[in-house]
Amino acid sequence: MAHPPCLLFDCDGTLVDSEPLLATEMAIALSGVGLPFLASDYMGEFRGSRFRQIVAELQRRHGEVDPDHLEVMETQMRRKLMQRLETELIPLPGAPEALTALVGYPMAVVSNGPEAKIRASLSSSGLAEYFGDRLFSGYTAKCWKPDPCLFLHAASLMGYAPEDCVAIDDSIVGVRAALAAGMTVIHLNRFPDAEQTPSGAIMVSSMYQLPTVITHLTAARRMAAFG
Repeated sequence: MAHPPCLLFDCDGTLVDSEPLLATEMAIALSGVGLPFLASDYMGEFRGSRFRQIVAELQRRHGEVDPDHLEVMETQMRRKLMQRLETELIPLPGAPEALTALVGYPMAVVSNGPEAKIRASLSSSGLAEYFGDRLFSGYTAKCWKPDPCLFLHAASLMGYAPEDCVAIDDSIVGVRAALAAGMTVIHLNRFPDAEQTPSGAIMVSSMYQLPTVITHLTAARRMAAFG
């Protein structure tokens, strides 16, 4: 009988509703160093992207900023964000229920964010117990979505081949990374009117739908194994 797949969850916007907080703090910090940026820019164009990629693109559009100023700005922004995550963060609707329903599956978190931020997000939202130390950060692996290497790194350390993993991600950046890694991909598309799910991914619009989709995928794997 085929083993159940390994579930690899993104964090921000998939498990926890951190993106509004992140977008607001980014807008304050970037605008403060002369890089015009609105919270809606993150939610629209840059969602899921690595912060330094966003900074590089804004500098390309608006001009270079002194690297020392950028470093101070990023440090202050991350400190303020951590404070808000510890006090204001809540899980995404349906995430606790989905994780409870899927507790028998091997699960991990795969995020572009720093490990300290992942831990703070899961702890303050009450989801840490589902994952333990099975957290994979782009900053630890030294590779970030949309490169598939972060998902491949996580799968390897979890002891699974890419084709035996299901990635759950809300951002196009993450979905494309997992597809490139050769995984089954579920796109949590919370903005279906504005965002198109990439070809090859399975779309859900709510975390409440996830257990049913995973159950069907697992059943299909078992039938294929018997076949």
